[in-house]
Amino acid sequence: MLEKLKPGEKGRIKNLSGVDRLVQRRLLDFGISEGVEICVKCLMPFGGPMMVESCGQCIAIRRKEALRIEVERI
Repeated sequence: MLEKLKPGEKGRIKNLSGVDRLVQRRLLDFGISEGVEICVKCLMPFGGPMMVESCGQCIAIRRKEALRIEVERI
């Protein structure tokens, strides 16, 4: 799961099917799809979103969505 990666760790997205369709569409708009490499930049405190970088851009993802994104550590 994406949520298990620590800041500075990289992973490759394996499965996005557990995420809501609207969220999947928004991630795809940012170039984030299955097979893409991502890097966790930082975790916001108190269960806030996590900042990830992919394709040269940083975006924030809610932790509840990050729990549903399957990744493999690189």
